[in-house]
Amino acid sequence: MSVALASVPAEPGRENEDFAAVAPEAAVLLDGAGVAGAETGCTHGVAWFSATLGGMLLGAITAHPDEPLAVCLADSIRVVRSLHGSGCDLTHRASPTSTVVAVRARAGALEHLVLGDSSLLLTDPQGRTTVVTDRRLDDVGKRLRGPVDSLPTGSPEHATALAEHRDALTKFRNRSDGFWIAGVDPRAAEHALTGAVPLESLASVSLLSDGASRLADRFQLATWHDTLAVLDSSGPEELIRRVRSAEATDPHGRRWPRGKAQDDATALHWVLT
Repeated sequence: MSVALASVPAEPGRENEDFAAVAPEAAVLLDGAGVAGAETGCTHGVAWFSATLGGMLLGAITAHPDEPLAVCLADSIRVVRSLHGSGCDLTHRASPTSTVVAVRARAGALEHLVLGDSSLLLTDPQGRTTVVTDRRLDDVGKRLRGPVDSLPTGSPEHATALAEHRDALTKFRNRSDGFWIAGVDPRAAEHALTGAVPLESLASVSLLSDGASRLADRFQLATWHDTLAVLDSSGPEELIRRVRSAEATDPHGRRWPRGKAQDDATALHWVLT
């Protein structure tokens, strides 16, 4: 098992709300989220939520190898919910949430779970890559973006429009006509994308937060095959460096409209063969 991992906050000195960790035969990646410019209702914050849930989930999928990944996620959400104190308002519209990607090698297969818009790359020995991404959040977001994409990223007007957009998104969170995300409701785990593939059919597995996958899925400056080539040859640090270089050429989001000029970026690359 050979794993390379890199995680960089959106800006130096800022708290990183991504979380990734590895155990023998298992890995998780979470991308925490709140509502821009709003209190979360949680005294702990988004970074605490994603790190605590990620740690609980990695422990659950390794300690209980016969439990489905979705069951482990639901149980972990319940545990984290119980850790919130009386000062946390778990019904708050901006309460912390997180995407989840989890993989586990067991009984000759790689089991996987994806919830939210982080990505999982499954690559075979011939270099063919299957990408598993939950697009429901993106689909809802496109319907609600309104003026966000027409305003310069980072401007006061963009910040106001983005806050209104993300506030509107919360009304569709964990609903059948919206999208599903890890938060306080363990039932969200039932709606994760799950599957399993034979280990012998894989050369590598890569877990990417949406801040690290931008070259391929938002900027379209690289294919997923190109992304894999960077991970294989130079590792996650180089992939994130290239993302940052691209972002620097478009700081106001005119070429690539986006909520954040730079986002937390995390990449985990697990070579199996």
